[in-house]
Amino acid sequence: MADEQQSAVQAPAATGRWGPPPALTGFVVLLLAMFALAYGVGSAAGPVAPGMRSTVGDAGSSGQSGPGGSGSMDGHTGGDR
Repeated sequence: MADEQQSAVQAPAATGRWGPPPALTGFVVLLLAMFALAYGVGSAAGPVAPGMRSTVGDAGSSGQSGPGGSGSMDGHTGGDR
């Protein structure tokens, strides 16, 4: 009986091949599937704000304060209203 228990413990180590745990493999597959699904839905939905433009390089021409400015959308810079 002691021989049976000892051989059962040594069987996985005897293969000499390491593999990731099944739970990790399943998690990675699920993560990739969710990313692909989200990417597909985002591509089908299109841009969220089609008229929005990047502010990189356009800071002086838009009339709004650039990086580091304290202006708000309505033109006020703070203080009492």
